[in-house]
Amino acid sequence: MNGTKHPKNVPGRFYVTLDCLSCEACQDAAPNHFRYGEYGLSYVFEQPTTPEEFRQCQEAMAGCPMEAIKDDEG
Repeated sequence: MNGTKHPKNVPGRFYVTLDCLSCEACQDAAPNHFRYGEYGLSYVFEQPTTPEEFRQCQEAMAGCPMEAIKDDEG
């Protein structure tokens, strides 16, 4: 696995690496935080701020088949 952060991730706790498979699982789990960028790879465009948003991002991370979603604090 590459592990390199997608350059379009906004700064913060959660991010997507270039290992993304473009499966849409993260966007299904947390559509207000993940979107597609260059080459169809997902990235974090808004960091969570509420407990529910954190839960959604953690759900997206747990459901990522490529383990491309990372949490710097978890």
